[in-house]
Amino acid sequence: MQKNILIIGAGGAGLSCALSAHEAGANVKVITKEYPTRSQTCMAQGGINASFGNIKEDSVKSHITNTLKSAHSLADEKMVEFLCKKAVDTVQWLDKIGVCFSRTQDSKIAQRTLGGASAPRACYAQDYTGLKILHTLYDRCLSKNIEILNERFLLELVCDNDEITGAKILNIRTGEVELHNASAVIIATGGYARIYDNHSTNSKASTGDGIAAAFKIGAKLSNMEFIQFHPTALKNSAILISESARGAGGYLLNSKGKRFVDELLPRDKVARAIDKQIKNKEDVFLDIRHLGEKFINEELPQERKLAKLYENIDPINDLIPIKPVAHYTMGGIDVDENSQTNIKGLFAVGECANHHIHGANRLGGNSLLELIVFGREVGKFAVKEAKEIDQKIEILDDIKLNENPEINFYEIKKELGNLFYSNVGITRDENSLNEALKKVQNYISKLPEMGIYDNSKVYNTNKIEFLEFTNTLLLAEVIIKSAIYRQESRGAHFRIDFQEEQQIFEKDTLVTKDGIV
Repeated sequence: MQKNILIIGAGGAGLSCALSAHEAGANVKVITKEYPTRSQTCMAQGGINASFGNIKEDSVKSHITNTLKSAHSLADEKMVEFLCKKAVDTVQWLDKIGVCFSRTQDSKIAQRTLGGASAPRACYAQDYTGLKILHTLYDRCLSKNIEILNERFLLELVCDNDEITGAKILNIRTGEVELHNASAVIIATGGYARIYDNHSTNSKASTGDGIAAAFKIGAKLSNMEFIQFHPTALKNSAILISESARGAGGYLLNSKGKRFVDELLPRDKVARAIDKQIKNKEDVFLDIRHLGEKFINEELPQERKLAKLYENIDPINDLIPIKPVAHYTMGGIDVDENSQTNIKGLFAVGECANHHIHGANRLGGNSLLELIVFGREVGKFAVKEAKEIDQKIEILDDIKLNENPEINFYEIKKELGNLFYSNVGITRDENSLNEALKKVQNYISKLPEMGIYDNSKVYNTNKIEFLEFTNTLLLAEVIIKSAIYRQESRGAHFRIDFQEEQQIFEKDTLVTKDGIV
C-alpha cells in the first residue's frame, strides 16, 4: 500500500508537482495529452518574475504592489504575498537544477522589464524562458524515473462519496479506455484560450479539458470571464511575439508611423489601445529595428525567426505587423491556499486553476512563477493529505460517440472561435454577449447531431478533437454567462456599456453546475 498521486498535465505546473510529490515519497504518475516538451509553458518567452534587483533596485514589496495593482482588487493579498516572497528562492532553485538563464556581465541572472512592472524583474533565458524551464523540469523528472504516460486524454474524473478516486483516460495510441485509481488527483491541464480558435497564441491542446472534467463532478469555477489578450501576436498567424520585445525597447506604431500608447502599460490597456487603432482602420506594427542586429540576435532570436517564418519579414529591417489575440485565462477551477478544490482529494494548479493571484489582469512574468511556486507546494500537500491505496489500472469499454453525424463540428468550432473574438473579445457589451450566448446554446442543443467520421481506435484524432470541442462548448456557456453577470469593466473584462469598476463586483464570479453563486 502506498500513496499514489495522479497528475494530469505535464507542463511547468505538472512537472513541478511531480518532482515535489516524488521527493515527498509518493508513487507519482503523470498523464499528458501530448508530450511534455509541447506544453503551453514553452510559449512563455518573456521571463519569470523575482525581485533580485540585479539590474535596478527592486523589492518584494514592489512586486506585491505591481501584482495587486494589475489584479484590480480581485487578488487575495495573502496569496500574492506568498507568491512574491517565494520568487527569489524559486528562481534560485531553477538555476540550481540547470535552467540556463541569461547572465549580466558580472554573472548575475539577467532581468528585463515587462508590462506593469516598476523595475526589471523578469529573469530570462534569451526569449526561450518557458521552453528552457520546461525542458529542465522534464529532464529532472526523467532522471528521477517518474512515470510519464504520453498521448492520454482525460475523459472524466471518478468520485466515490464525493471523494476523488481516480480518472478515466483514453489511450490515444491504442483507443482503449483506462481507469487509473489514485490517492489524490492534481489537475494541471492548462487554460482554455483555444476557444478563440485561430485568434489565440495558445497550443491547439489548450481546450480546458481538466477544467471541464472538474466542473462536471461539481468543482467550482471562478472568474471565467477574465481572458487576457496579448497585445503583440503576428497579424496573419496569431503566433506570439514576446513582451520581451517591448521590454527591450520595442515601439508600437500605427500606419502613420506614430506611437500611440506607452508600450509597457499592463496588457489589457495596451491591447485595447491597439484594438482601437485597428477599428479605426489603422494597421499596427511592432518596431524593433532600432535595437540593432547584434542585440536582436543575442536577446530576441526567436522573435526574429518567427517573424521571418510566418510573416516573411526580417525585423532587423522591417516593421512587424501585429494584432492582439487571446493569450491567457485568469479564471479556472477555484482552489484554496493549498491548491485544493471543493472536491476531497482533487487539486488544481497552474493556468487551469484560480489561485487568486492574477485577479482581473495577470502581470507579465507571473505566470511561470505561479506554475513553479504552487506546483512545488501542491505536490507536497497532496501527498500529506492522500490516503494509501493499491495502485491499479482497469481497461473499460470504449466510449460511444455518434458515428453518423449530420453536422460537421469542425465548421461549428471555427464559427465559435470567430464568435468569441468578435463578441466575447477585447471589448464586450450586453447585446453582443447575449447574441453569443444564444448561438452557443444553439450549438449545445445540436450536439446530438454532431459526432465523428472516423471509427478507428488507433490514433483517432477525429475523436480527440470532437471531445475537446465538447469541452470548449461547455466552458463557452460558463464564460459568457459570467461576462454578462459582471456589469462593469475591470482589467481584461471591458464592457463598453459599463466602463467603470463597480464596488459591488469587487469579488470573484463563482460558478457551480447550478449557476452563478
